[in-house]
Amino acid sequence: MANAPTADFDELVFEVEFTAGSGVYTKVCGMVDYTISRTNQTETSEVPDCSDESLPHSIKRSVRSQDATISGTGVWARTNHQQMINWFDSGATKNVRVTHLVITADGTSGDTETETYPMILAGMNNARTKGQVVSAEISLERNGAVVYGTLA
Repeated sequence: MANAPTADFDELVFEVEFTAGSGVYTKVCGMVDYTISRTNQTETSEVPDCSDESLPHSIKRSVRSQDATISGTGVWARTNHQQMINWFDSGATKNVRVTHLVITADGTSGDTETETYPMILAGMNNARTKGQVVSAEISLERNGAVVYGTLA
């Protein structure tokens, strides 16, 4: 039996462009678990059968808009503490880049290697437990169009 080729933990990279327009992306140290959720918001219409109105209507769906959210958990590293506090307090939209390193290494021309999302830091939580380091949880919401980077 052949196993499906998959990406390892460290081959999905999350980075933030803390200085707008700089092109410099930084990993948020300590955040180790990320979930990237992409959704299509759809609209539904019921379409009647014109030759026999007694029949059930057909359903027609279309995509109205697209969205993405990212949530992350980990520990609160001092390395990015002030950058994250400043981002949250400003309410600013910052570019967030997701890189698929498995594509960088083994992809083919045209494969999506990076996704860059303008994001708002919508939520930021810290927790303490005696005997453990301070933990963190963040949630980001898309605020604009995604830019895809593909392999040449």
